[in-house]
Amino acid sequence: MSIDVKDAIQNGKTALGIEFGSTRIKAILIGEGNVPIASGSHDWENSYVNNIWTYSVEEIWIGLQDCYQKMANDVKQQYGVTLNSVGAIGFSAMMHGYMAFDKTGELLVPFRTWRNNITERASTELTKLFNYNIPQRWSIAHLYQVILNQEGHISDICFLTTLAGYIHWKLTGKKVLGVGEASGVFPIDLNTKNYNQLMIDQFNELVAAKNLPWKLEDVLPEVLVAGESAGVLTKEGAKLLDITGELQAGIPLCPPEGDAGTGMVATNSIAKRTGNVSAGTSAFAMVVLENALSKVHPEIDLVTTPTGNLVAMAHSNNCSSDLNAWVGLFEQFTKAMGMEVDINKLYETLFKQALQGDPDCGGLLSFGYLSGEHMTHFDEGRPLFVRSSNSNFNLANFMRVHLFTAFGAMKIGMEILLEEEKVKLDEILGHGGLFKTEGVGQSIMAAALNVPVSVMETAGEGGAWGIALLASYVVNRGDNETLEDYLSQKVFAGQSVKTMSPHPRDVKGFEQFMERYTKGLAIERAAVDNLN
Repeated sequence: MSIDVKDAIQNGKTALGIEFGSTRIKAILIGEGNVPIASGSHDWENSYVNNIWTYSVEEIWIGLQDCYQKMANDVKQQYGVTLNSVGAIGFSAMMHGYMAFDKTGELLVPFRTWRNNITERASTELTKLFNYNIPQRWSIAHLYQVILNQEGHISDICFLTTLAGYIHWKLTGKKVLGVGEASGVFPIDLNTKNYNQLMIDQFNELVAAKNLPWKLEDVLPEVLVAGESAGVLTKEGAKLLDITGELQAGIPLCPPEGDAGTGMVATNSIAKRTGNVSAGTSAFAMVVLENALSKVHPEIDLVTTPTGNLVAMAHSNNCSSDLNAWVGLFEQFTKAMGMEVDINKLYETLFKQALQGDPDCGGLLSFGYLSGEHMTHFDEGRPLFVRSSNSNFNLANFMRVHLFTAFGAMKIGMEILLEEEKVKLDEILGHGGLFKTEGVGQSIMAAALNVPVSVMETAGEGGAWGIALLASYVVNRGDNETLEDYLSQKVFAGQSVKTMSPHPRDVKGFEQFMERYTKGLAIERAAVDNLN
């Protein structure tokens, strides 16, 4: 190991990013040059409790502490030094959801994650009131649904935040959010880079008859843009993060962001006409807009970059969960046959089979709806695989159809942007678990969107690297240096990028699959209705 890296660690010339994904909490420590030098992770899963997708507070802190400790141990094993400090820290997490606290800081109800489709009435009424799409996942939709439900904790609400905001608050004492994360809580005014005051006034008027002891602006976190200071790690926060007590307090933090914003940063997709697709438990495509959309589309979220520029997001709740379950079934088969197969090798082998399949998946059909899917208007889902008697049923087509359907719901939203709104997109960058096997997810995404798809050598690092870069930007940016310039000149300059253009045969095959997909939604509806 080079002396330079060891010096960077010992002198705090590093930045730490930790992201709470749906199935994994990941920490990445970057050194000078913004290159990852150590990492740690903790696997976890949401639970379905009383018809709510949730994670417990205990799971949150156990996961964070385990993830951090594994990263710190990685530092010690690789470089022979104890991690006492870093230059800056950033936290990010899955966006949206509902975490409401009382005046003592106690969580009033279990964390309601983005995965819950339980706010349809609130979403519909607020979208109409604001003339601005308010998806069911958004925090304001959850809050208004709580009011409509007349839930008992309404009057006790003192603070409303997201998972990233909660972690940041407990470690710094600051009730803040980055503007990208805040844009999934409540609509943002692009001029002020703050919550839309007109809409706040409309909401307060809407609920005035309830005589609540709070106004909306009083319970929402403060909004910050990338590069602004968001407080420092307190002594209590340091002990919460590092249970060994070795990490020192006083480390600056960047504004907490959501996984959408960190994905943009990790793919250098924060300039206009750039876009990226994140593919993991959920799938979302984000395009930085040159102009506002012509009208409200329920299928399209409007969020912002970490710098406050307008982004159109086509988000689907379901992507890889059902696919992962099928891979798990194949893993069980190998064990039953007495074979020990590395899980990464198994994924790679099965994914590469998909490239050998028929362009249209041989007539197979799948819906990977482990949970509800707002894009196609399902409150709850049922994973479903369907074939006819004359389908070409083989392993290659089986894997291909499950990769195709992972992007099926998202494709519906992207058609609105590219075909109806005529949004210009030069290329799109992919990152996340489905892009780890070289060429596979990239090829299928290019076919789905009919645009070139690029993957950087850091594609597998994902949002944890993205939030580490935002933390680094806080302490290392030059005077008046924009985030766009910082990323282009100090992070991505010279980085290897592999671009794959769509093949006409695959584009036609995906179109044929989507015809079956849209017609087959009635079958999925029957599965949900009949299996309740």
